[in-house]
Amino acid sequence: MGTKTIGIKDDVYERLKARKREDESFTDVMNRLLDETKGDWREGFGTLDADETAELEELAAQSRERLHGGLVNRQQKALHELSNVEAEEGSDETA
Repeated sequence: MGTKTIGIKDDVYERLKARKREDESFTDVMNRLLDETKGDWREGFGTLDADETAELEELAAQSRERLHGGLVNRQQKALHELSNVEAEEGSDETA
């Protein structure tokens, strides 16, 4: 197996050095860090065509509307129940 010399900026070198374990070479630390990487989210970025993009945007908008509607309904229900409790407590005090 051959070796390659690469140039890296000082700040990158310092970051690698900080992650380097005592028994590791820089090759070992880079291998370990690369193995820990689960994948690059940018690999598939921009691969949707215009129709797929429009569909995804519409689905996201529908999802936001459903979420908002659900939150509003739960909030209104909670306020209604709270007002009933307060009304019951008020009637108990007057009795």
